[in-house]
Amino acid sequence: LLENNLLAYEDLEQKAQTTTSTFNELSAKIKAAEKRMGEIAVLKTHIINYAKTRDTYTAYRKAGYSKMFYEEHTAHLLLHKSAKAAFDELQMKKLPTVKTLQAEYAELLSAKKKAYAEYVTVKKSMQEIQTAKANVDRLLGYDDLLKEKEKTQEQR
Repeated sequence: LLENNLLAYEDLEQKAQTTTSTFNELSAKIKAAEKRMGEIAVLKTHIINYAKTRDTYTAYRKAGYSKMFYEEHTAHLLLHKSAKAAFDELQMKKLPTVKTLQAEYAELLSAKKKAYAEYVTVKKSMQEIQTAKANVDRLLGYDDLLKEKEKTQEQR
């Protein structure tokens, strides 16, 4: 407490709230980046599959939707249809290029790494502050007061 100049209980409580909120913000930021990175990976896979199977699908259409052609190229046609369904679900007018998706992914990855480095230090700091606050609460008897309040609320 002396090292962090937290001699007043209000300062300790404020610092605990600040570090906790910063930790939660960084955690949410990292989770959002991971979610978007997952979306990009799926979209990139669909774009690549669509490009690889476009010629097969065009040949299938030219063959008059032949059952024999379908049986020979089922895997490619299913990949094409699933990619097309994913694009229709996204309702995008124009699909992004794989290159732009890779650039966005790289940008998100670097932002995530920076946030994670800060996340680790903030987490350690938050744990230290929370431990110190819990110790002070126990020493000052705030812990007992909280337990009594909880018991009276449960009894009601």
